Amino acid sequence: QVQLRESGGGLVQDGASLRLSCVASGRTFLTMGWFRQAPGKEREKVASIRWTGSIPSYSDSVKGRFTISRDDAKNTLYLQMDSLKTEDTGVYYCAASESHWSNCYNVPENCDYWGQGTRVTVSS
Repeated sequence: QVQLRESGGGLVQDGASLRLSCVASGRTFLTMGWFRQAPGKEREKVASIRWTGSIPSYSDSVKGRFTISRDDAKNTLYLQMDSLKTEDTGVYYCAASESHWSNCYNVPENCDYWGQGTRVTVSS
């Protein structure tokens, strides 16, 4: 059974840090990413990584503040979020594709598997 299970969301103040985790099971995923959806907005890419070569990619809005990483032994994807801002508020989703070349790297519509989401709320 394919499963992506996120955790780590919560309510924090502006400037704080959070680390999100996504435990993957049931498949070998070669492209994984974090996407978020704020109230009233479309789902957008936050960060992604290709397993081969560990090539990360970030949206401009989080570059320099967020870090995506993985732990192969634990089949876990992480998103370290530092210097959080109120505009980072939303539901964060882990998504994945079995293909190294999948454009899940950039576009949520190209991801094949999704977690249930974890909510991040940043207050001022």
